[in-house]
Amino acid sequence: MDLDNKDQESTSLFDFLSRKAYAPPSWASLLNPIPSHIFSLGHLPTPIHKWNLPNLPANTEVYLKRDDLSGMQMSGNKVRKLEFLMADAVAQGADCIITIGGIQSNHCRATAVAAKYLNLDCYLILRTSKVVVDKDPGLTGNLLVERLVGANVQLISKEEYAQIGSVNLTNDLKEKLVKEGRKPYVIPVGGSNSLGTWGYIEAIREIEQQVQATTGRIKFDDIVVACGSGATIAGLALGSWLGTLKAKVHAFAVCDDPDYFYNFVQDLIDGLKAGVDSHDIVNIQNAKGLGYAINTSEELKFVKQIATATGVVLDPVYRKYQGHHDYGSMKIASKGPFFIQTK
Repeated sequence: MDLDNKDQESTSLFDFLSRKAYAPPSWASLLNPIPSHIFSLGHLPTPIHKWNLPNLPANTEVYLKRDDLSGMQMSGNKVRKLEFLMADAVAQGADCIITIGGIQSNHCRATAVAAKYLNLDCYLILRTSKVVVDKDPGLTGNLLVERLVGANVQLISKEEYAQIGSVNLTNDLKEKLVKEGRKPYVIPVGGSNSLGTWGYIEAIREIEQQVQATTGRIKFDDIVVACGSGATIAGLALGSWLGTLKAKVHAFAVCDDPDYFYNFVQDLIDGLKAGVDSHDIVNIQNAKGLGYAINTSEELKFVKQIATATGVVLDPVYRKYQGHHDYGSMKIASKGPFFIQTK
């Protein structure tokens, strides 16, 4: 039965959590492999708005892509990757999901929620201090959400994590579950593999459409984003390079070092047979600071100053403060990128 326009409009209200066939942007059609399906898990498109930062250089405007508004339990850059990864898990007949990360990993929280939405069990391996492993922290931060949705949580010390490695840890758990008759699907740290990269290739198409809607009023010269696992910057950089945006991507590494991420991003884009060099499409700088979720008083003061001046609250976990005009490594909620337009 044909639907009239009103009926078509009403059915779109039920797109959330639906599984859809995926067609890539035309400029990404030569990448391989191309995902066949996607799950609608995020509230997209997320808005872009001008960010009235104080003390900007002359003739410079900064805009925010508010990917922290892509949902609540699944906000930020995690949900875009999970839309592709969870569709693949379901297509492969998985009955449970395995992933790994830090004890307050937003990716792990989002994966636990997405799995429950799709009636899959979730197993999380969470890295923390030995003190916390020996004395379970209970319902704190993201652990509260993960345990509320029934995720199976395994805590592991940072030392053991470094010795064994994330791949071996998840593979060991996978083998154990397979022996128990389960059908697990493993998602790597941060959802960062070549399939997860499609989340931000697709995001570039979304940004292109938003820019086109300004009828030429806005053209971004640069995209700036924090980098914690790699697929977000790989997707942004590859999409901007292949598509019409042509903005230079600047990534600020919050862990490891730039050489590690150049190599990792290269592996991701090679996995899509993109035929480009990571050094040509993204500029990666070190922004580790004192370390993950370790803040100086100057950094926390800077977070407060920005919130007071603009109403935007920064996440201190991935922050490195270098000076009064340093906006490069700021992380908006869950690593939503921001854009710079020079006039």
